[in-house]
Amino acid sequence: MPANPTRDRVDPQKLDTTPLRRPDWIKVRAPSGETYEWLQSLMRRKALHTVCEEAGCPNMGECWGSGTATFLIMGDICTRSCGFCDIKHGQPQAMDWLEPERVGQAVKAMGLRHAVITSVNRDERKDGGAPIFAMVIRRIRALQPGCSIEVLIPDFKGSPSALDIVMQARPEILNHNVETVPRLFKQVQPQDRYEWSQATLTNAKRMDPEVLTKSGMMVGLGETMDEVKEVMRDLRSWGVDILTIGQYLQPSRQHLAIARYYTLEEFAEIKRYGLEIGFRWVESAPLVRSSYHAAEQVRALSVVHRKLYGDAAMQAAA
Repeated sequence: MPANPTRDRVDPQKLDTTPLRRPDWIKVRAPSGETYEWLQSLMRRKALHTVCEEAGCPNMGECWGSGTATFLIMGDICTRSCGFCDIKHGQPQAMDWLEPERVGQAVKAMGLRHAVITSVNRDERKDGGAPIFAMVIRRIRALQPGCSIEVLIPDFKGSPSALDIVMQARPEILNHNVETVPRLFKQVQPQDRYEWSQATLTNAKRMDPEVLTKSGMMVGLGETMDEVKEVMRDLRSWGVDILTIGQYLQPSRQHLAIARYYTLEEFAEIKRYGLEIGFRWVESAPLVRSSYHAAEQVRALSVVHRKLYGDAAMQAAA
């Protein structure tokens, strides 16, 4: 019998029984409005998921209100059980090979200029579901020409062959999040390895030097600023172009506790340091998540998009 999907993440001894008071500068806007309701209806009609909903993204109100969403493909059940994530975990259902067509149709219906595609982990498959990513990229290109595409991929356990399947479809941005510092990896994401993230990001840049590579972290899980900066230096040495860093917000008492809230000054320090060591773009603020301002990043930085669609398409999207 398949395991029942669950959101239970951590040992009860690690539960947060005395939550920290949320600072005044962290204000999440509740999702609402006609555009939000239309997008929600569209996703349900096409049997699609968004990471905005499944992971409880704090920017959902802002992004959905402006007609932007991050698609979650390959179902809504993950084979891994990270302590920070609100996506259900367990044994997923069979792959839906018609999903790429529905995603492409949704992108067309929304009139998107930039689409972000992410997924659950599918560790039961040797290829990690990489062919679905490639199919989605190609269907969006066919149905919505000129739309740039960012994929936020799992680590595929460091598999170069799985990664190559995605890279052959030529996304404008290849994103993979390290999420936290090496010391906390086993606590935060026990089924992941830092070296798998390294392999994913370095191999992506090696396979296509023109693709923009991107990674992100959460802070507030117990890491030090020195550890954050050490990971930032690692990411630059792996060729990563874009960095996103935001405050970890505990989805429920069954998830890892918040060790502390970073100040606005600390986020500004992270941004300054990131630009100083060579990142081409840094988003660093309490509510920053992986796809925050993603469209602006690709319009400003992507050589791949210019080659595919020409400067006129870039100017039209600006």
